Parts: sequence; structure tokens; C-alpha cells
Amino acid sequence: MYSKSSAISPNTGVTASNRPRFEGKTMTAPVQTAPATGAKTTWKLDPTHTLVEFSAKHLMITTVKGRFADVEGIINVDEKTPRNSSVEATLKAVSIDTRTDQRDQHLRSGDFLNAEQYPEIKFRSTSIEGDRKEFKLMGDLTIRDVTRPVTLNVQFEGQTKDPWGGERVGFSASGKIDRRDFGLTWNQVLEAGGVAVGNEIKIGIEVEAVKVE
Repeated sequence: MYSKSSAISPNTGVTASNRPRFEGKTMTAPVQTAPATGAKTTWKLDPTHTLVEFSAKHLMITTVKGRFADVEGIINVDEKTPRNSSVEATLKAVSIDTRTDQRDQHLRSGDFLNAEQYPEIKFRSTSIEGDRKEFKLMGDLTIRDVTRPVTLNVQFEGQTKDPWGGERVGFSASGKIDRRDFGLTWNQVLEAGGVAVGNEIKIGIEVEAVKVE
């Protein structure tokens, strides 16, 4: 866009002295800090650029990490009144991946997720507190048909245009749950004391979402 002071008068024409100069400049898509004020928009999670990770203590001394590979969700943003925004997400329980097939099969079994009977893990937001850049996202998490409230600490990472003309936003989030609250109580007592699997599950999320036109 040109300012009024630099606009070319329709009566003067384009000359060497007033011709706009673009030589040596590369057109790039700037990262914006937030969507336009007052906008109401819908964004769909891009599963290929979204990561839902979890971690738990093993044998009381180390941390095992895993992820859910199959995730989908929708973000509805009310920029004028952020607290009216909402998030819904679904994870396929069978897509759990800790890079060890034997362990993954156990986690899908009735001792843990019981993925055959309860194929989906669902999250639905209930409220939001904070500003546009950092906020707490409260919601209901359902695992094995048991629903409990959870809180995620969320940070807005930016907004930009992709090479195909679409608009994208990024968020990161973290939180934790006690797996026993969802009926995931399987464990083994260790001979030396303690248990095989920690009860606290830490959650780490990286989201990239595409604007729905």
C-alpha cells in the first residue's frame, strides 16, 4: 500500500523518477501478533503439524514420553470477546505411540486406555482466562467415558499466511492430570519400594491450525 503523500497522480504518469521500485526485495508473509480485532473465525487443526505429547515416570527414576498420532479439532475464536472462544479436540486412543510396540499394546489394553471399547479421548473447553497472548484454557477431558476438568496453560505463537494463500495460527500448551482420576489405576509395586508407573501425567501440545473459509 502507498501513503497518500507518495501516491502517483493520474495526471503525471509514471516516469523514471516516480516509478515504484521493487528491485532486490523479496515478498514474504509477516507473522502477525493476533487476528484482527472483532473477528470471529474458525480454525481446523492441521494434524501433520500438531503434536500431542505426554510423559510419565517409569520405575520412579526416569521419564517415558509418548504421543497420540491421530488428532483432530476445531478452534472457534472470538477476538472481540476472547472468553467466548472455544476448542474441541479428539484423539484416537489406538494411535498412542511410545516407540515400543509391546508397551503401546499394553497401553491400548484394558489395563489402561481400553482403546477397543473407548476408541476416542475428547476435550471440550468450558472457559478461558487471560489475554490474547497467554491464557488458561479450562475444559472437560474424557478418557474411558470418565470426564474430569483440566486446565491448560496456553501461549499464542503467532499468525501467518502459508505458501498456498491460507491463514495459519500456532499455539503451545501444557498441563498435567492424575491418571487415577480417569480410572487408569494399573500399577506394580517395586521390590525396592515405589511403583512402576507414575500417576502424574504431564501434557505438552503444539498446535498449528488452518483458517476455515
